[in-house]
Amino acid sequence: MKRWAGLLKGVNVGGNRKLPMAELRVLVEGLGYDNVKTLLASGNVVFDAPGAAADIVAKLEAALAEHGCKTDVLLRDLAEIDAVIDANPFAYAAEDHPSHLLVVFHRDPFPGGLIDKVAEIYTGPEHLHAEGRELFVDYPENIGESKLDRAMAKLKFPALATARNWNTVQKLRALLDA
Repeated sequence: MKRWAGLLKGVNVGGNRKLPMAELRVLVEGLGYDNVKTLLASGNVVFDAPGAAADIVAKLEAALAEHGCKTDVLLRDLAEIDAVIDANPFAYAAEDHPSHLLVVFHRDPFPGGLIDKVAEIYTGPEHLHAEGRELFVDYPENIGESKLDRAMAKLKFPALATARNWNTVQKLRALLDA
């Protein structure tokens, strides 16, 4: 039995994919998983489950779709979240503005060379760094006013991804270690 953090893509963000966290807890418990806890309203669930990550993801995505919430799920365990925390290249941002430091979780390793292409079409203040399956994005100014997302879309950054701010990553880590 292993403890997992399930990160649902685009749930309860901007009016999309409405899913109350109480319903998510019941759904995950209904799959036979134990010690289920949700975090915030944006599709974070931590639970104990046996089996391989790919099998758990498939079960979760199928159950969510059957429930009327078709979305992608990304899974991380405690060691993987610890590796993300250790790999953070923007320690100053984690201290100074943690809600503006995002970790974008991907299912597959982040494509090499893609970040370098951003500077060719965008000159904003954000800083990006990829490490394994994660993309770290430091937004030193207002995230809502940033145009970085347009540049990332134009460059076809991987769509199978979901972002969490640094505060949420820390809270997920605590729930995984509980």
